[in-house]
Amino acid sequence: MKKITRIQLSIMMFLEFFIWGGWFVTLGTFLGNNLQATQAQISTAFSTQSWGAIIAPFVIGLIADRYFNAEKILAVLHLIGAFLMYQMAYAEDFTTFYPYILGYMIAYMPTLALVNSVSFNQMEDPAKEFSFIRVFGTIGWIVSGLAISLIFSWDSAEAIENGMLKNTFLMTAAASAFLGIFSFFLPAAPPKADTGEKPNISEILGLDALKLLKSKNFLIFFVSSILISIPLAFYYQHLSPFLTDIEVGNSTAKAAIGQASEVLFMLLIPFFLKRYGIKMTLLMGMIAWGVRYLLFAYGNADELSFMLMIGIALHGVCYDFFFVSGQIYTDSKAGEKFKSSAQGLITLATYGVGMLIGFYAAGLISDAYIMSDGNRDWTGIWTVPAIFAFVVMILFAIFFRNEKIEKKDIEI
Repeated sequence: MKKITRIQLSIMMFLEFFIWGGWFVTLGTFLGNNLQATQAQISTAFSTQSWGAIIAPFVIGLIADRYFNAEKILAVLHLIGAFLMYQMAYAEDFTTFYPYILGYMIAYMPTLALVNSVSFNQMEDPAKEFSFIRVFGTIGWIVSGLAISLIFSWDSAEAIENGMLKNTFLMTAAASAFLGIFSFFLPAAPPKADTGEKPNISEILGLDALKLLKSKNFLIFFVSSILISIPLAFYYQHLSPFLTDIEVGNSTAKAAIGQASEVLFMLLIPFFLKRYGIKMTLLMGMIAWGVRYLLFAYGNADELSFMLMIGIALHGVCYDFFFVSGQIYTDSKAGEKFKSSAQGLITLATYGVGMLIGFYAAGLISDAYIMSDGNRDWTGIWTVPAIFAFVVMILFAIFFRNEKIEKKDIEI
């Protein structure tokens, strides 16, 4: 790959995740404080991510893969996103805000696959080259959090009270507009050759891979993936309001510690898979979910603040050891014929079905634990997903049998 191409792809990946981290982390705090949204409404807003994930395969499979260059669609979607993000910043109530965030997520979620398509199209050896490009995405998410907290202080108590959180949407809109224009100048990623066959909806949604569910072990993994995605939604939806409520300073920057840990534990996955096997690696990820929520439940912003920081730092274990390792396991089970379909099925199950249920559940639990003085009982709120994660982990440990994954499948 040419040096200039590597630089272009790195900038693209940086901006892609800078954009996501620049508003999604503080969304719950913005809605609750700026728009006085209820927990049910906040859950509805977060669930747009799941609807976007469900719709994304149609955009990729029916349009991007068949008719237009991936970088051109990426450009158009981010320009649309910039407009919608700007509108979100100035929405006066939730009723006005919701159509914009729904439209934005429908536009944004397909871009996660498109940046990969643009990258892979330029690589001779993706197994060796992609990780270097993808890490800039994680750096972008971290930088957005640091900017919000340490440079602009938009997440401070005073700034939130003065409505400054809307600036996160304006910053994101500017970044999205820049990436939209920048994408027109990215290396070409043309659509697949037209074979004359009609699009197969089952293949696009990963439904061809349902045959894998005939394997009892994969079925257990598949159901567990959906169930463990439910507590994941609690993390995305509640972390910012939680840290803000208990008055943790520079909360958005501290939340970025979780993304930094992703980089470290991503590099450790091959070691753990080789040393401990797929079952133990997946179990470590599931255990980490329960432990982190207990740390959140009983930590505080004072002498026990270290518990909160450990809980945030566990994100690398939680996400990488279950979700990334799960993708590797799925790839090893699918075989050449169903590789793409199987990954599509898992994405639909986790980011679509599992997190859709999770966001809804997170809203119900949060409403159930509002105390008489109007404050939230965060100990009770975090205990629920902790117990749920431990139950899923125990059932998985009992019914899932360990399998050997070939060395070629565990290279990151």
